[in-house]
Order: sequence, then structure tokens, then C-alpha cells
Amino acid sequence: MNDKDKKVVSIGSKAKKQEPKRPVKNEVEYCSFCNRPNTMVPKLVKGPGVNICSECVLIAVQYLILQDGALSAEAQRIIDMLWGTKR
Repeated sequence: MNDKDKKVVSIGSKAKKQEPKRPVKNEVEYCSFCNRPNTMVPKLVKGPGVNICSECVLIAVQYLILQDGALSAEAQRIIDMLWGTKR
């Protein structure tokens, strides 16, 4: 399985380095926000003590954009780069 096909992506913590865990086949992880398992979402990002699914990430980004009403120049540059759009 290549990296693109992984359903759970781990984000390393700044804590002391530990031996890498052996992957457990069919290990179920849950989104800390919506509580859905990785088997029901497109992707899941696993951080130190918290997980977030790709759908909750999109909701959070939409909220932040709508809440502020305008993007910073840096945020707009990143969105333009990712989506190939220009305003």
C-alpha cells in the first residue's frame, strides 16, 4: 500500500521519540470531533492524543473562513495554489 492509499495519517508529537509502533491490521481509529471511525471517512489524521477526519477538517476551514469574512494574503495564496483559483 502506498502513502496515497493510507486511511490514517499520523502526525508526530514533539515528545521524546519512541520506537515506531508496528501497524495493527484493521485497527479502528476514531475522529475526536465527530467520533466516526476511519472505516467511514475518506482520511483520518492522527495526532498526539487527538484524531481528525478529512470531513471535520473541511468544516473547520469553512468555519474559519466564514467567521473572519476575509482571508489573510497568505491563506489566499495557499488556497489559490491548491485550487488553482484567483480572485
